[in-house]
Amino acid sequence: MRESKGTVLVVDDEQEHADSIVESLGKLPVRAMAVYGGDDAIQILHHQQVDVIVTDLKLCTETNGLAVLDEALRHDPDTKVILITAYATIDTCKEAMRRGAYDYLVKPIDIDQLRTLVGQAAQEVALARSRQTTGAAGDRPEFVFDGELGDSTAMEHVIEVARRVAPTHISVLIEGQSGTGKELLARAIHNNSPRRHKPFQPVNCAGLTETLLESELFGHAKGAFTGAVNDRKGLFELADEGTLFLDEIGDMPLSMQAKLLRVLEDGIVVPVGSTRPVVVNVRIISATNQDFQKLLSEKRFREDLYFRIKGVNIAMPALHERAEDIPLLTRHFIQEAADEIGSMVRGITEAAQAILSSYDWPGNIRQLRNTIRTMVVLCDRAMLDVQDVPTEIFRRPQLGDGLSKPAVPLAGLALNELERQAIIETLAKTAGNREKAARILGIGERTLYRKIKEYNL
Repeated sequence: MRESKGTVLVVDDEQEHADSIVESLGKLPVRAMAVYGGDDAIQILHHQQVDVIVTDLKLCTETNGLAVLDEALRHDPDTKVILITAYATIDTCKEAMRRGAYDYLVKPIDIDQLRTLVGQAAQEVALARSRQTTGAAGDRPEFVFDGELGDSTAMEHVIEVARRVAPTHISVLIEGQSGTGKELLARAIHNNSPRRHKPFQPVNCAGLTETLLESELFGHAKGAFTGAVNDRKGLFELADEGTLFLDEIGDMPLSMQAKLLRVLEDGIVVPVGSTRPVVVNVRIISATNQDFQKLLSEKRFREDLYFRIKGVNIAMPALHERAEDIPLLTRHFIQEAADEIGSMVRGITEAAQAILSSYDWPGNIRQLRNTIRTMVVLCDRAMLDVQDVPTEIFRRPQLGDGLSKPAVPLAGLALNELERQAIIETLAKTAGNREKAARILGIGERTLYRKIKEYNL
């Protein structure tokens, strides 16, 4: 028997319809139950914890779907509410989302789409409740991110180290590929530290010339160089009692490294062109996408500065090393993009998600975020699908172009799973063109449609 990962309450005054939804959710690792009116739903909410609610918007009683939504969120803000309506006006949808609905579906509902939404909602609620439990357990303070980063084993280790180091004043060095979220982690450490009410000042050490970087960090006096028409405070002074984030510090010129080391040792900066010393109290968090051992062996980075900034080292995993986080990140970025541009996109099909989850993402989280944003901008439906995935994602070797081994080992797989994988990869290769996919697979379009429904694609 599968372990239940949440409780789902289905609310519909048409008993047969409610019971059929409960039955359809049987494939998910959740415990689903039905009630046949809004008042009964509210009674349930008052007596037990419910993780996900699927409710019809129009109910016979005065307690309609919006009333159930309001009461559910008042009773437990973590509860996710999915509304079902036959009256999908823009105003109704906007009102439901404004009041905190997780999503909505239009009758006649697509059962596969409903299962996907309920599964995603249950997973997010389970993660939220797990974090609350962890935060309340003894002396372990909660560590809060501004964004959803994931709950994989790799990220759990990163968050645990960050949680321990945040309350201290020790320097932190974050290593990892470009786009893995190093600055987001640095901000989280700052926001969970005693310095959180003081400034967080980031600077990209690779994006400035040595002269400009020196001025940016230490400030300058009027007339120090051409264009210095006024005195200007540097980031060290602006970040006083706060945190200075030195991004891509591995690219800092050696002469600048010596000046930085002197400031870190003395706690005093002197603006360019000035003799006025300024005492500063700044925590340093640094980041790099380079191999520091190679930099040190090649004498391109000072060893004394390295040990000064490396108080605690945190390695950010590449996205392909934490692929189990991709669905959660995808959902987060869909909501973020949809809210920003006013799109009605609210989810993604399993077939499209399977393609995203199997891609290597050389650009890591930054690439995934930009890809999802592009998909949302160009999509005019409620669910992103295979045809919305950019073509460059399809062109990777794993999709059977003969350049590498298949993404999924064939030996040991059941025939139906082989067939399912073939359909997924062929749809991906044809950018969702079902007619072309059917022709490649050597089956009729109707057979392909039936297989897609059978495999919940």
